[in-house]
Amino acid sequence: QVQLVESGGGLVQTGGSLRLSCAASGRTFSVYTVGWFRQALGKEREFVGCIGGSGGTTYYANAMKGRFTISRDYPKNTVYLQMNSLKPEDTALYYCAATRAYGDAVSLYDYWGQGTQVTVSS
Repeated sequence: QVQLVESGGGLVQTGGSLRLSCAASGRTFSVYTVGWFRQALGKEREFVGCIGGSGGTTYYANAMKGRFTISRDYPKNTVYLQMNSLKPEDTALYYCAATRAYGDAVSLYDYWGQGTQVTVSS
């Protein structure tokens, strides 16, 4: 099994940046796709982007494309979400998740972290 822990959330001003981390415990999970999702208060969980295992191919939702970047540090078993030009509508609880598949559907992901809060002030 895979265990995931997110960190790096916090309060940031409009236009600012944050980098979230997703750390996996135990042996390497490099064969897994890692996805980032977010859920704002009163809204459905929303796909942010993902990075594939091994080759590390990335895929982003249109709303995040050009502002957010996902990367992997294989020796540290860690995946990052770099968020730039943040807007108040980015405020949400951010989750990382893992799957042996590849895609944007919540149902594809078998393992989830506990979430980290991102708040963007106007």
